[in-house]
Amino acid sequence: MLAKVTRRRCAVSGAVGLALLGAGLPAVAADGSGPDLSRFYGQKIKWSKCVGMETPKDLQCGKVTVPLDYAKPRAGSLDLALARYRSTAKHKRGSVLINFGGPGGAGVPALAAYGDDFMGLTDEYDVVSFDPRGVGRSSPVSCGAGTDAALAATDDATAVAQNPQAVLGRLREAAAECAKHSGPVLRHIGTVNASRDLDVMRQALGDKKLNYLGFSYGSRLGAVYATQFPKKVGRLVLDGVDTLTEPLSVQGVAGAAGQQTALEDFVDWCVKDVACPFGTDARGAREQVLRLVTSLDEDPVPTGFGPDFTGQDLVGAIGQALYSEALWPSLERALAELVEDGDTAGVLSFAGGGSGFLTRARPLSDDPTHAPLVDAEDVPLDNLPAALMAVNCADDPDRPGADRITADLTRLRAAYEQASPVFGRYRLTEYLMCYGRPKGTDFIREKVRDVPTSKILLVGTRGDPATPYRWTVETAQRLGDSAVVLDNKGEGHTGYGSSKCVHRKVDDFLLYGSLPPNGSSCGAERDE
Repeated sequence: MLAKVTRRRCAVSGAVGLALLGAGLPAVAADGSGPDLSRFYGQKIKWSKCVGMETPKDLQCGKVTVPLDYAKPRAGSLDLALARYRSTAKHKRGSVLINFGGPGGAGVPALAAYGDDFMGLTDEYDVVSFDPRGVGRSSPVSCGAGTDAALAATDDATAVAQNPQAVLGRLREAAAECAKHSGPVLRHIGTVNASRDLDVMRQALGDKKLNYLGFSYGSRLGAVYATQFPKKVGRLVLDGVDTLTEPLSVQGVAGAAGQQTALEDFVDWCVKDVACPFGTDARGAREQVLRLVTSLDEDPVPTGFGPDFTGQDLVGAIGQALYSEALWPSLERALAELVEDGDTAGVLSFAGGGSGFLTRARPLSDDPTHAPLVDAEDVPLDNLPAALMAVNCADDPDRPGADRITADLTRLRAAYEQASPVFGRYRLTEYLMCYGRPKGTDFIREKVRDVPTSKILLVGTRGDPATPYRWTVETAQRLGDSAVVLDNKGEGHTGYGSSKCVHRKVDDFLLYGSLPPNGSSCGAERDE
């Protein structure tokens, strides 16, 4: 779930096993037998004006180089895109790294768009975000037409029931498309590797310990970092806490139900406005949204570049917009342009990714062992959903066989569609897209527990449609004595952008080390 954080609004979550998964992993193993990472840990970031994209004048851009495979650091490397707002302090504390969620969310454009919300932190820190490996400008993954193929494979309920083996064959072909279009980074994507990248960034930024604010999926990344590098943990905040234990099939149903609730809330708001393209009756408007999705799936709209715009593309775009009430007017306008004029530009702006579409894997530089940053316009349109599926699959050790999926497919389809007639199919496909991919790591499910680190602040929101509050409680129990829970009794996904109280308490912790008591709460925003 991708967190889009803006002040006074609600915010937007889901590995190949490594040879070295111990805590506090050094640049070189103590006995000299481990891989030499000193080349990567000896970097210094060169900051300069951001080019090739529209960004605030005071935002600076840079990059850091990380190994493609931490077990074989000489085998290849890739650059990760970074951006920062410089601290205003004469003697800053260092940097605070922000992950906006996803998985699949690009941090550089998010920081450019929502930087105003974090300016208070520049009193002590450089505020830094990044495009994780496989995301944005950092070797972006893509599935080409693979996602559409997977959606088509599961679209016909009769075919699913009568010939599930054919469906699985098409899903395997879709997985092969993702591998074809993504290149070597796909085999080394996932939170375990992203956490190792975080530590390289920490060192390159000149910080002895990592100060970090992770939203939604970013909480999973923060928890994994605390497990791998407990002695390097500074002040960590996890807002909109992700699950560490539930399988993807269960997560998908919960996500579909939450998105359906958010859609109904949006429709209830929309029909009260004269500009709403769905009329004035809420029930009829919800039916119109579903018909619009179905119509676009049957007859996609040409975009002028890349693939045609389908109903499932619309579902993905709406899903991104619904996590912020402040985006509702923009979503309403975009849907009106689509319904009335067939113009997809507005809804495409919510879909994530860039404006390019990689038709096949291609070398990104003259050096086949190094992948530099891609240009912003070359980020594939489907990068966000492709990266989301890739990371979630890499993080999940469950890989049911054909017989199990065949037996469960009809039941799963019914469960997802009952959770949401609009989002159910999309979320089910995200789950099924793991079929045909390598089995994910069990590190998160098995090893992330009882972390021996300094205190970590966890923020859970009672009305969160994407990461249920119970996940905050469960993750806190997994992390053990280090976890401090702040109960936000408000609505929306994550609390930092929607609650003055949460915002203040998070800043107090990051800036001054002042933690609220474990189990303390922030009232609903209307009560503050």
